[in-house]
Amino acid sequence: MRLILFNKPYDVLCQFTDGGSPRATLADFIAVPGVYPAGRLDRDSEGLLLLTDDGRLQARIADPRFKLPKTYLVQVEGDPQVESLDRLRKGVTLNDGPTRPAEVERIADPQLWPRDPPVRFRKSVPDCWLKLTIREGRNRQVRRMTAAIGHPTLRLVRWRIGDWALDDLPPGEWREVPAP
Repeated sequence: MRLILFNKPYDVLCQFTDGGSPRATLADFIAVPGVYPAGRLDRDSEGLLLLTDDGRLQARIADPRFKLPKTYLVQVEGDPQVESLDRLRKGVTLNDGPTRPAEVERIADPQLWPRDPPVRFRKSVPDCWLKLTIREGRNRQVRRMTAAIGHPTLRLVRWRIGDWALDDLPPGEWREVPAP
């Protein structure tokens, strides 16, 4: 059984084939046959992606029934106050129903790699960073949650899935770790 941690760069598709698109895919970074992503990470999101060749492990990582915590570093537009963060902690209602409660805290600007292209900076609109942990994985969920409280996501980096974390893994790099 193989388990690979990959730091997916911005603008990389979370699949091995591009369907004719000129975009970068996992195949541009990982030349390991027989592994597949356990879950997804949007093209415009960065960070930890787990790949495995074991279907049961893949399901355990990706299936929301197992409630594996996923932690994101999220740069949001504006300056969310306690009331807004409390809405995330209680769960917000999206167009596909209410979310489970999230763990959220404001954090200092993390020491991350530069993003290419850089996040749009506006002098007149502040931004801040949040550490947000969810236990489900709907399509673009974190982005929709921050938008629901009036603070759109500017940059989204998945930092941790369960016990696995990016730590010092650079963007575009991967490492194999012991499977559980």
